Amino acid sequence: MPEPTTEDAESLLVTISGEDRPGVTSAFFDAIADVGAEVLDLEQVVVRGHLTLAMLLTGGAQDRLRGVVQSVAKSLDLKVKIKSGTGDTRRRRTGRAAVVVLGAPLRASGVAAVTARIASHGANIDRIRRLSRYPVTTLELDVSGADVDLLRRELALESAVHGIDIAVAAGGLARRGRRLVVMDVDSTLIQDEVIELLASHAGRQAEVAAVTEAAMRGELDFAESLRERVAALRGLPVSVLDDVRAAVRFTPGARTLVRTLKRLGFTVAVVSGGFIEIVGDLARELDIDHAHANSLEVRDGLLTGRVVGDVVDRAGKAQALRRFAEEAGLPLSRTVAIGDGANDLDMLEAAGMGVAFNAKPVVREQADTAVTVPYLDAVLYLLGITREEIEEADEADGTPTPAPPLATA
Repeated sequence: MPEPTTEDAESLLVTISGEDRPGVTSAFFDAIADVGAEVLDLEQVVVRGHLTLAMLLTGGAQDRLRGVVQSVAKSLDLKVKIKSGTGDTRRRRTGRAAVVVLGAPLRASGVAAVTARIASHGANIDRIRRLSRYPVTTLELDVSGADVDLLRRELALESAVHGIDIAVAAGGLARRGRRLVVMDVDSTLIQDEVIELLASHAGRQAEVAAVTEAAMRGELDFAESLRERVAALRGLPVSVLDDVRAAVRFTPGARTLVRTLKRLGFTVAVVSGGFIEIVGDLARELDIDHAHANSLEVRDGLLTGRVVGDVVDRAGKAQALRRFAEEAGLPLSRTVAIGDGANDLDMLEAAGMGVAFNAKPVVREQADTAVTVPYLDAVLYLLGITREEIEEADEADGTPTPAPPLATA
């Protein structure tokens, strides 16, 4: 007769709960080791000092195993539930997805809507973990039995209704490994629109800002709108570029995002419909690998009101992303693009994950996911990176960690 396998052997599901303290897990396993138990599954979580430990055990004398577990639980003043069964018969289904939910605040109604939608999709939530508590609350749901593209569309409806950000990505190995991350600059990496800062020196900021806004909504051809705005800069001394560089403000979380990606060995790039005279310096300051932007024409120390060469427009941004991916030896499925305006749409579509960051409605509607909190490092959570991991890495190399609820700039 064949030996029973772990799929048909009798097993005990042991669930322990109570106040957490050092040594709880080791106390149980020291005790059950003497019984000859085999561990089939194990999960532990601690929330606000409250421990929940679940063990699926087989082997040894079942009655003795029960007695040992109950004795240890009593000695530690913990609650214990024990349920008999056969093996670990519940197999995880294929179609793995990672669903990341962000909210500031993250309300129970939003979580209820997400979990209900996953259930109605016919998928199962296998695990949930918290990625961050501040400046936003972020949860990652490990889901099986999902059609990733369909689930993404379904959850986009809940995102709009409940005012939360939801990202759905393929799970498993697709979540791991090196990536290319490409960002827009104006109103994404930085809080400002550089051309408006330049135009303020010519006394035409309001006029240029109106054109910029229309272009970002997709109402104007970007290349033509850029030429129109750059023409307003004609006659400005080239020294204004130094003034604008000094005035530029990074988006909260920008530095955290870039240095964390670099620690992971990711390739980081910026592509901009702005100007390399500014963008290049920003990229060097943050140790960004690639920078691609327009170049302003200068004659006799003055801006001519024209750009040199082809305008970096919507198509140009997507082409740059593809070029950077090829140089990094990465497929497009391993790329992430982040942007806010209509001229970012081709880039967001080409990337494996397109993220609309505090974006115009037309961009939010077409991107894979949206981030509406004002912290750029929230993108790290979409990739499954926890706040604790970020802070531990900062502490290890002496980088100052911000106090809650603010993110690092």
